[in-house]
Amino acid sequence: MDDVLRGVFPFLGRSDAMPLTLADIFAARRRIRGLADATPFIPSPFMSERVGHEFLMKMEVMQPIGAFKLRGALSAIMALPEDVRGVTCCSTGNHGRAVAYAAHRRGLNAVICMSALVPKAKVDGIRAFGADVRIVGQTQDEAMTESKRLCEVEGLVEVSPFDDPHVISGQGTIGLEMLEARPDLETLLVPLSGGGLAAGVAVAAKAIKPAISVIGISMDRGAAMAQSIRAGHPVEVPEFASLADSLGGGIGLHNRLSFPLCRDLLDDTVLVTEEEIRHAMQVMFFEDRIAAEGASVVGQAAVLAGKLPKVRGPVGTIVTGRNLDMATFTKIMIGEDVHIGDLLVKGQSYGA
Repeated sequence: MDDVLRGVFPFLGRSDAMPLTLADIFAARRRIRGLADATPFIPSPFMSERVGHEFLMKMEVMQPIGAFKLRGALSAIMALPEDVRGVTCCSTGNHGRAVAYAAHRRGLNAVICMSALVPKAKVDGIRAFGADVRIVGQTQDEAMTESKRLCEVEGLVEVSPFDDPHVISGQGTIGLEMLEARPDLETLLVPLSGGGLAAGVAVAAKAIKPAISVIGISMDRGAAMAQSIRAGHPVEVPEFASLADSLGGGIGLHNRLSFPLCRDLLDDTVLVTEEEIRHAMQVMFFEDRIAAEGASVVGQAAVLAGKLPKVRGPVGTIVTGRNLDMATFTKIMIGEDVHIGDLLVKGQSYGA
């Protein structure tokens, strides 16, 4: 398939102003082949009816760690030289789980730095892969500072959750697979956090089909990348607990890759509320029979809230992860109120 696409897209691999190209994504695909690729891409009849176009979901919940982050982590860690002592990263949960898994496959030590806002279920999941988890401060930026210190003091190699070329290229294999399966896609709705996923998917999608619309979607509290794009440069934002906790955290004031790629390639950014995320989680469960994190359903949330009235179809989105707190998930499904940090998200029974 790689050779076929090279024939169709003769510009593949050019190194103009873009810091990453489709060639980088093909290279990442070779590194992760058989380990984190080829997840299902399935239609949602319910969402297709609501959006007025065929609506398809890339099921990254089917990854061995339950989240798309495995692609980027494996792409980066499999590219490291043989003499590496160990790896470190900061994470809101799924990237740490992915780094722990990938490091274990390579026989490397992994130290995962996290803020106190990360749910216990995600911390426990990372420790299950044998990684050393360090809880540092109340923000992702504080955890990032500790990760960088470990690189300087202990000689570990940092695997950024989003601002690393191998990580972004690994996430970009999702866009490659989506367009290979459905060349007729017109719109991609991509969960937006630090921008590794959105940047990688946009690089692949825009190289293959320049007219495709790629929209980044995040929660409306603490949306660091969306606010940075609007400001024209990376900015710090307050961090809040969220049903879409995987989308939390900053992008780094010295962001080299994911910010300029998202700024230049995303056609729009859309923000959704906690109530809209809660409703989309219910829709995913009751209509599609899928249990997914709040971050996984922000595309559905934007559609259901009427925030994408002119979206072109067919539409594709990425169901990014399933590593959620089941007690909170159960409350949401039965319509109970849930406390998310200092915010009360009012419950509502599905269909009421």
